[in-house]
Amino acid sequence: MDGAAILERLRGRFGGDVVETHDHRGDHTAVVTRGALPRLLAHCHDERPLAFDVLMDLTAVDYLTYPGREDGPRFEVVYHLYSLAHNHRLRVKVRVDEDDAVVPSAVDLWPIADWFEREVWDMFGVRFSGHPDLRRLLLYEEFIGHPLRKDYPIDRRQPLIGPTV
Repeated sequence: MDGAAILERLRGRFGGDVVETHDHRGDHTAVVTRGALPRLLAHCHDERPLAFDVLMDLTAVDYLTYPGREDGPRFEVVYHLYSLAHNHRLRVKVRVDEDDAVVPSAVDLWPIADWFEREVWDMFGVRFSGHPDLRRLLLYEEFIGHPLRKDYPIDRRQPLIGPTV
């Protein structure tokens, strides 16, 4: 099954919950609603013709200063899926508002999502509901803010920490 057929299958199954699809530069992408995300990811993982058994990457994008996106949701959470059995790929995106930056966790489908979701929380401040242990991964717990947000002040001073005696 090629990427276009995968996108058509998802549009047929999830209808209006697939907000848009494209294959820009050969990357087949489905943008979905947050409410449909858990069902769509489970469908991609569990259905034999799709069999996306590998979560290659999970990241986020901050569109705060991106031209043309001023009125839309600030963040997109991006999932890169791969099927070992079928050798096909899919990108799934979900748009998230800054005021409600919460996305359902995918840890139950792909255990590696544990680390990816913690990294997205640490760097962007997007939370994952249902995550078993959502805490900072790359920065220390006392760190204030999320440094990959476009409005993070580059000269911000952070609390000094040292070894506890």
